[in-house]
Amino acid sequence: MSRQPDRVTFTLPEWLVEYAECWRPSGLAEERMRFVIGASERNVREKTGGPFAAAVFEHESGAMVALGVNLVVSQQSSVLQAEMVALMLAQQRLHTYDLGVAGIPSHELVTSCEPCAMCLGAIPWSGVRYLVAGAAGADAGSIGFDEGVKPENWIREHESRGIRVQTGVCREDARAVLRLYRQTGGCIYNSKKS
Repeated sequence: MSRQPDRVTFTLPEWLVEYAECWRPSGLAEERMRFVIGASERNVREKTGGPFAAAVFEHESGAMVALGVNLVVSQQSSVLQAEMVALMLAQQRLHTYDLGVAGIPSHELVTSCEPCAMCLGAIPWSGVRYLVAGAAGADAGSIGFDEGVKPENWIREHESRGIRVQTGVCREDARAVLRLYRQTGGCIYNSKKS
């Protein structure tokens, strides 16, 4: 038996940094979402992960802090969901575990699909003040993903914590990436077990 690991590392796809550098700040939620959906599609086409992407932006300026994609299968870690990757990268870049700390701009998490149960729980602790989602959790479920146990009133719960939520932004485009993933034989790594 090997010894206890002393660190956790993961590697981002080679194309991701170049793609992220193409972003030009925009104040429009739809433009931010289209950029994130583009990353999710690229992740599928490059076969570097699942059909999900997320990014952390400065809410007012539209400057992107970090872009993440789903790396669950490629990096062998169930926690490497797109939202978790984007939040970790943003926190590392800004040198804070709290993206809502005083003295820095308000941050927004834009995600190609409504967060699963794990990511939903991480959002309030991350410090982001805005959440924008594309596809619905039911859309991910329609291709076989199990989004976990989520409260029916998750939007109200987040808003009661000071996080403004907008869903269904560019939903059809985000759904198209989910269908592409299924059509190309992508691994449904957390489907409901019978």
